[in-house]
Amino acid sequence: MKTHEIRERFTQHFVSRGHEAVPSASLILDDPNLLFVNAGMVPFKPYFLGQQNPPFPNGTATSIQKCVRTLDIEEVGITTRHNTFFQMAGNFSFGQYFKEGAITHAWELLTNSVADGGLGLDPQRLWVTVYLDDDEAADIWHEKIGVPRERIQRLGMEDNYWSMGVPGPCGPCSEIYYDRGPEYGADGGPIADDNRYMEIWNLVFMQNERGEGTGKGNFEILGPLPKKNIDTGMGVERVACLLQGVDNVYETDLLRPVIDTAQELTGARYGEGAPDEDNIRFRVIADHSRTGMMLILDGVTPSNEGRGYILRRLLRRIIRSAKLLGATGATMERFMNTIMDTMTPSYPEIAQNRERILRVALNEEKAFLKTLESGTRLFDEAVEEIKAHSRAKTAKVLSGEKAFELHDTYGFPIDLTLEMASEAGLEVDMEGFDAAMGEQRRRAKADNQAKKHGHADLSLYREWVDEHPTVFTGYEELRSDARVIGLVRDGQKVSEVAEGEEVEVILDQSPLYAESGGQVADRGRLVAGETLLEVNDVQKIGKKLWVHKATVTAGGVDLGHTVSAEVDQQWRHGAVQAHSATHLIHAALRQVLGPTAVQAGSLNRPGYLRFDFNYTEQLTPQQLQEIAAITNQAVDANFAVNTIETSLDEAKAMGAMALFGENYGSQVRVVEMGGPFSIELCGGTHVGSTAQIGPVSVLGESSVGSGARRIEAYSGLEAFRYFSKETALIEGVSRELKVQTEDLPGRIAAMAEKLRAAEKEIETLRKAQLMAKSAEFLGGATQVNGFRVLTVRLPKGTSGGDLRTLATDLRNRAKDEATVIILAAQAGDKLPFIVAATDLAIARGVKSGDIVKRYGEVVDGKGGGKPDMAQGSGSRPEAAEQGFEALKTYLETL
Repeated sequence: MKTHEIRERFTQHFVSRGHEAVPSASLILDDPNLLFVNAGMVPFKPYFLGQQNPPFPNGTATSIQKCVRTLDIEEVGITTRHNTFFQMAGNFSFGQYFKEGAITHAWELLTNSVADGGLGLDPQRLWVTVYLDDDEAADIWHEKIGVPRERIQRLGMEDNYWSMGVPGPCGPCSEIYYDRGPEYGADGGPIADDNRYMEIWNLVFMQNERGEGTGKGNFEILGPLPKKNIDTGMGVERVACLLQGVDNVYETDLLRPVIDTAQELTGARYGEGAPDEDNIRFRVIADHSRTGMMLILDGVTPSNEGRGYILRRLLRRIIRSAKLLGATGATMERFMNTIMDTMTPSYPEIAQNRERILRVALNEEKAFLKTLESGTRLFDEAVEEIKAHSRAKTAKVLSGEKAFELHDTYGFPIDLTLEMASEAGLEVDMEGFDAAMGEQRRRAKADNQAKKHGHADLSLYREWVDEHPTVFTGYEELRSDARVIGLVRDGQKVSEVAEGEEVEVILDQSPLYAESGGQVADRGRLVAGETLLEVNDVQKIGKKLWVHKATVTAGGVDLGHTVSAEVDQQWRHGAVQAHSATHLIHAALRQVLGPTAVQAGSLNRPGYLRFDFNYTEQLTPQQLQEIAAITNQAVDANFAVNTIETSLDEAKAMGAMALFGENYGSQVRVVEMGGPFSIELCGGTHVGSTAQIGPVSVLGESSVGSGARRIEAYSGLEAFRYFSKETALIEGVSRELKVQTEDLPGRIAAMAEKLRAAEKEIETLRKAQLMAKSAEFLGGATQVNGFRVLTVRLPKGTSGGDLRTLATDLRNRAKDEATVIILAAQAGDKLPFIVAATDLAIARGVKSGDIVKRYGEVVDGKGGGKPDMAQGSGSRPEAAEQGFEALKTYLETL
């Protein structure tokens, strides 16, 4: 049975039993505790935590959620069931059915015949586990379902008790296992061998509330929940593995084609008889290709932090594994195309994003292949240094510190380092490497814990979210009479506030826009007689409740009072100009760059906008000019701006663009400008027609990370001011140079060329003067332990290139003696320095790299190089002479 069919059967099974089918949320959600959605229940957390009432009429739902877990990336391919990306099929009950319902639903799907819509698993091969004292679940499994007592096993907190890791709902769980047979391990159920007995479904019975604590079991159970909930998860990949009769989750219909492609590209073979390390690499390629593709699909781009770092790491592990298997060139395009083919039936949106996914992945491959090049050079230098300093009979070892530097600083994978070290006849100090890696992980974990915070206590607002959501009137008017239905001061509900206090005000309706979708919140005021509250921010809670953060500047206000809520009209005018201009720039961008340029974030405040988009190449000046021209042409065309309330499916049929990471309800708002010119899902406020935006001045574009670019622009009056300032500047330069403005580029280019020629001539003369002093410098050399030693501190401003040129010349002039040359020159607050040694000096044991390191210790710097020449830089120029003397003392010991 194909994976796509398993998904369909699961969904249909629960829909036919009254559950509402909920589409998978994006892998990226606005959750402070998660990089990615890592469990099927994550999108439902507000309902389980009691922050919102579930919006499902029957109180039940089902979904097949995209998930990514990356804590154990190194385990991928080693175990038979570990994927970084997986699909969690789940059914959820919010105060409706409980243990018996959940158990019955799961059993029927698993064991009903294929003809009856089930999955057709043999019930005699199913085992279950329950929590230690959960007699209720054990009795249901035995008495209602008919599972023999000997196939029901009990496990403790670590295995069969669930919580979110923070105070909130918790409860025992029951897991369903499939016995794969004696060829996979020992008899005795899941307790005896969890490889033979594969877990395929976990049923969580949320019945208690947990308190503070750490770990899986170190917390207090405070008591029962008011309503009992169900959260279950069936592993789609694991069930596919069983139904397709393959040994592991990497050989199912979704991933096996990638392994086949990898065999073709590398010449290596996968499966029985192949080395274990090769089989693991094939599985890594298959797993990471899918995870990387799905992350890019949901808007992640490679970078050095957060989500982007995880994606970069996954893609680089693919490239590394293919190289270790024997690939000699680029492989990413084939891997990505293969996995997109297998996944598109379940995720049709892949087809529309295929070109963008390829662009991101291929650019990362290109960059990493260059990294491998530079890492290889550093590795070769380290090997040369080790061999030069090691005695013939002594084991040659690459230090753990150097291996970690290659890994951490240069992105050089440790297993590639191990392979290359073996080829070079070296060992790697893995104990030292593991210690350095462990220290880094401890620092990262500590940093993550410092940043991580539990869920904000939104239960304070639940009453209003559920019973009195704010009616937003700001699309139609800028002033509304409203009733004060809530006051919060310092995290506590209050009934009144007085002058001078900071307060959160909740109104039954409001014209003030709450920050969302990149558009900043409205500024405004709440007025009632002599009372005045200045509103400086408006935030949403649960997408339903507007919280006005205000300062009471006059009078006071009580619960139940009626106030006039007024938007600062000038602020709103500037904000809608910028927000509407963002839509036009997005449309212009896609006209110029094509559909692979997709919005990745924005900020709109009065008069200013920035627009981030996924694109891997720097825009040319011509492209930027074209984007600006198309945008302003749309302004000049005075397109009507229409808004349409419709269903999500209808909006997509209209061609409306949706943004990555956004979760839309069943009803959405479509903003259309100029018919097909721009049509997007957007809940923001906008101008009535594009001419109201005024001029748009595109300031430029820049990189904000690998595969991500940013355009910045002014709109309306701010754009006019910018144009005026630029015009005045150009006119001033024209007057100064006494040319017409249209002739400025030519005149400036000619002046710049003259300046470059003059600077080049000065540089040539300066170098000639420096070289002319070579003989004078050599005359100042001293004798130290049979070495001719030349130490020179050169004038300020001497560059590193000058040092190398002079050192080369001096070494050539002194080649007939054992000469050591040490040059230093102050450049700002730094001290660049260089060491050169003649062949005769090297024969006596001098290594320029060693001398550079010793000099660096004195001047607080570091450097490196080869025996004949090495250079570095220090941060204590005042210690230059002290360093010279230290090196002379060192040479006395040779």
